[in-house]
Amino acid sequence: MKLAVPDMISNSYFPALAAAELGFFAREGLDVSVELIFPVNKAYEALRDGEIELVAGSAHSMLAAFPEWKGGKLLCAQAQGMYWFLVVRSDLWNADEGVHVLKGRKIGAAPWVDFGLRALLLEEGLDVERDNIQITPVPGTGQGGVNFGVAAAAALERGDIDAFWANGMGAEVAVSAGSGKVIRDVRREGAARNPFHFTFASIATTDRLVAQEPERVASVVRAIVATQRALRNDVTLADTVGNALFPPEQAKLITRLIERDLPFYDAAISHASVTGMNAFARRAGLLERDHPYDDVVAGEFSSLWVTGK
Repeated sequence: MKLAVPDMISNSYFPALAAAELGFFAREGLDVSVELIFPVNKAYEALRDGEIELVAGSAHSMLAAFPEWKGGKLLCAQAQGMYWFLVVRSDLWNADEGVHVLKGRKIGAAPWVDFGLRALLLEEGLDVERDNIQITPVPGTGQGGVNFGVAAAAALERGDIDAFWANGMGAEVAVSAGSGKVIRDVRREGAARNPFHFTFASIATTDRLVAQEPERVASVVRAIVATQRALRNDVTLADTVGNALFPPEQAKLITRLIERDLPFYDAAISHASVTGMNAFARRAGLLERDHPYDDVVAGEFSSLWVTGK
């Protein structure tokens, strides 16, 4: 099986990477190879077109290739909550202005990831057009095979952008370098706020694979649940994965990031998550109407989310 991730050098999709690297897919009898396909809409298009069998990406982005959720299903969560960070250049930060420091600024964000940023800014009382905020691709990320978070941190340090909206690895690289300051961390601000349920990191596949090979799909879910459990029990396993897959500079950061993410390692997809994501997608113009839970989630595998059996 081929599994696509839109960002490899990242904590966002780490359970999927770890399931492959630590052998949890293999223990389920699965031969899974991981492929970087950026941006995330291209990963879902490859899924739709039968080029791959699985996507480990942002849940709402499935709508890029499966309009109105037709033809695909979310199998489980890799972790709970919208997981990107809003990072501004350190020299621009002004605590008195808060997030309004972004007025008139250029913010780097990946395609489809930017929908979450736009919605977050609206929640903060900012309007992209009125406040002259430019949301733009990060220079050098136009081609495939790009690790966006690391590229965003480098662009921020060069001064090519004023801020970025990207994963925890990009945020950590920028903060460690002294070039960036995190001004919004939606996941840790709590589920009581609307943005938490805008999206989450999921595992997705096609209705076709669910119908034709349900036991194989169940094995994928079991492997993710087992990986989450293993990392919760021994977070130093993240070092093994990072040293195998990441450059040394990012490998030394990954265990710290995964330890911080562990409270959100829950494979369940709640009704609240789907309701919140549908509402977000509808406001963003990605959905025409709300959809019932079973249109979005392959609920027949829900018993595996807790027990893995």
